[in-house]
Amino acid sequence: MSKQDLAKQRAAEAALEFLPDGEVIGVGTGSTVNYFIDCLGAARQRIAGAVASSVASAEKLAAQGIELVELNSVGTLSIYIDGADEATQHRQLIKGGGGALTREKIIAAASRKFVCIADESKLVGRLGTFPVPVEVIPMARSYVARQIVALGGRPTYRAGFVTDNGNIILDIHGMDILEPTQLEQTLNNIAGVVSNGLFAARGADLLLIGTSDGVRRIG
Repeated sequence: MSKQDLAKQRAAEAALEFLPDGEVIGVGTGSTVNYFIDCLGAARQRIAGAVASSVASAEKLAAQGIELVELNSVGTLSIYIDGADEATQHRQLIKGGGGALTREKIIAAASRKFVCIADESKLVGRLGTFPVPVEVIPMARSYVARQIVALGGRPTYRAGFVTDNGNIILDIHGMDILEPTQLEQTLNNIAGVVSNGLFAARGADLLLIGTSDGVRRIG
């Protein structure tokens, strides 16, 4: 196992401490979350089930014998556990490298506590090196791209990828993100945008950052 994978695993294992006994939890998507799902399999008796942010995570949870639950049937969740592509000390994030950003944002909004698990390479001084994913209604692809260019970004179409919601992804490169919350709102206000990968207005409540020495907590 590489040092980075070991750090991911450490962060994932640390999240088990926050499992609410007998409740349904929210589970995100991505490589670090996959480690968490593996860990969760051994602790599945502690929880009542899980709301998954993607088809891929749902399949992995089911394979671990964890009951899948629809968000509409449970309402507010105590906790949501997910990863990030970038994170700051202020617990603002870029997510959506795997394309599940909209469902991730919905579950995060519906949860009282959002615990973000990541390896130390994801911790940055300022967001924006990782491209910001934007989920877009297919017919609006060209229009949204032009609006993003007007904002100073370089949008690229994620070719061959369709979200679980049936939409496409534009990845925005080259944005100097000084005000993540403001940019998040600006992008959401473009007609045809479903959601974007900036998690600033509702960032993480706690970051668990896996390192070569252990796990660092921020929040």
